[in-house]
This record gives sequence, structure tokens and C-alpha cells, in this order.
Amino acid sequence: MIKPAGIDVHAHFFPEAFIRVVEEAGASFGAGVDRSSPKGPALVVGASRTPPLEARYWDLDLRIRSMNRQGVAVQALSLTAPMVYWADGATASRLSAAFNDAASAAHVAHPDRFVGCATLPMQDPARALAELQRAANLPGIKGVYMGTNIGGHELSDPMFFPVFELAAALRLPVLLHPLRVVGAERLTPFYLGNLLGNPFDTAIAAAHLVFGGVLDRLPKLEVCLPHAGGAMPYLHGRLRHGQRMRPETKDRAKKPFSAYLRRFSYDIISHDAGALRYLVDTVGADRVMLGTDFCFDMGYERPLSIIQAKATGLSRKDQDRVVRGNAARMLHLG
Repeated sequence: MIKPAGIDVHAHFFPEAFIRVVEEAGASFGAGVDRSSPKGPALVVGASRTPPLEARYWDLDLRIRSMNRQGVAVQALSLTAPMVYWADGATASRLSAAFNDAASAAHVAHPDRFVGCATLPMQDPARALAELQRAANLPGIKGVYMGTNIGGHELSDPMFFPVFELAAALRLPVLLHPLRVVGAERLTPFYLGNLLGNPFDTAIAAAHLVFGGVLDRLPKLEVCLPHAGGAMPYLHGRLRHGQRMRPETKDRAKKPFSAYLRRFSYDIISHDAGALRYLVDTVGADRVMLGTDFCFDMGYERPLSIIQAKATGLSRKDQDRVVRGNAARMLHLG
């Protein structure tokens, strides 16, 4: 077997310790764990639930076998929906610590295969700052993971700025994931909450970080957008035009919107070679990274085949950047 080389910046992890805390402390917030399916436990928060979670989400040996098949050497482990924002600050801190400690333990057990992206109780910024400072000192924590909104509050809300400021100071990139997507009531049929809601919520979050001045105030903050940037790379011209024409956006950012495209980085999950080629042409091959959405069915089981496909038009040098080099730089890996 060829030695895996890829670094996966979009790989989800539900450690058993995190699931136990949901089970122990979730009832007061309408959350819990449904263990009725033989396929695995499902996390339930109100009316929403995850699919049954298979053992690859927490069993590191099974993960490594999958990674070897995918050509992935390193996963940046991250939580995903329902995340921790449904609880109060104290419980969210407990949930965050359970995840962060488990991600660090995975790195300690397999230092050449796993690093972690810290989850924070963002609904309580003081606790989020404390957990970020603590998690940053854990072995293997190389980034911060958060939703595209926090309980309906946009990421440009001033209460979150100190968290972004500390992340930038610690040189930890912030990786986003859609959560509580806009227009959810219209997107219930046909799985549109994921198919359309996720990419549009990513675009909304990116626009708030630009027009809200977060990127201008923190020039060293690194932000990674999932799902090939969602809708944002394909609408940047419209957003730029709006800056010229609409008073709501004038003077809200220091530069034209398109100038911020390279302030973000992006994973490859577009599900279309032409779209991926457009993304690379628009933002540069040095801003695009391998991602699989491990191990959901909306992700990639063979990510290298997408990167190496002739239709993407990537040179060998650019393929190497996307497979490994860009993520190694962002995550400060050797």
C-alpha cells in the first residue's frame, strides 16, 4: 500500500466521553442519546437528531483503516451538529472539555495520525475564552471549530470578537461548519437543509465576518470554510456590487468583498470537478485543502480521486498543495 499523504481538515469525531455527557446532562435541555438502533447511538436535541453514529466516529483503529483506504495520513478531528450551543454555559463547557480532551488523547495515542480542533462554549464567551486557553495547551490541539452561527447570533456579534482575537493570538485557525441553517422551515423536504442550507449558511457567516469588520480588525485570523466555501465563492461578485450600490454595505469593509476571498481557506467538498476547478481558479490552489466530511454520506470516500481528476485541471504541484501542503501550513504541522 502507498503510504497515505493527505491531511483532512473536515473529519468529524464523536468521542464516547462526549456522548456520555450528552446522555448524563442533556435532559434538562431537551437533549439525549437514542440507543435503539443497532447501527449506533443517535444524538437528539429537541426535534433534530443525528443519524445513528457508526463506530468509526469514535473507534480510532477503525478510523485509521478508513484513512488508509482514503489516502489520508492525518485527520483534524472536529465536532459537528448538534455541537454544544443548545446547553447552558456550564454544561457546554463540560461538553467542550470532554470533546477537547478526547481529541487530544487521540493525538497522544496516534501523534502522526490525529490532531484536534477545539470546541468552545461560544454561547458563554467568558467560558469560551477559558476553554480556549485551556485547550490550546493540550497536546495536538491545532485549531478551533465553531458553527456558522451561535444560537442564531451571527459571528460578527461583538460578544464573540474576544474569542476570535485570542484564536488569532494563539495562531489557531478557526474552522466553520453550518448549524441551524437559515430558512430551515422551507428546507425540510428533500434533505434541502443539508443540500442547500449548509452552503448558504456558510456564505452568510463569511459575509458577516467581512462586513462586520472581524477580518479587517484581525488581519492574522485564519478562517476555513467547509463545503468548498458553500455559495460564497460563486456570489462574491454580487456582494462586491452591493458594496458599490447599497448603503447597507458601503464602508462596512475596508476593501471590495472579492479582496477577502484569499483571507479564507476552503475544503474540496463541492461534488463537482468543474466547481472545484472554478474555486481553485478564483481563490488560488494555495487556499484549498483536502476534506472528506468523514464519515457522513455527503462526504468523500475517495478524496484523492477528486483532486487528481483531469477535469479539475490541477498541476502535480497544486495537487500536492491541496492534498497536504496547505493544511500542513494552516495547522502548523511538520
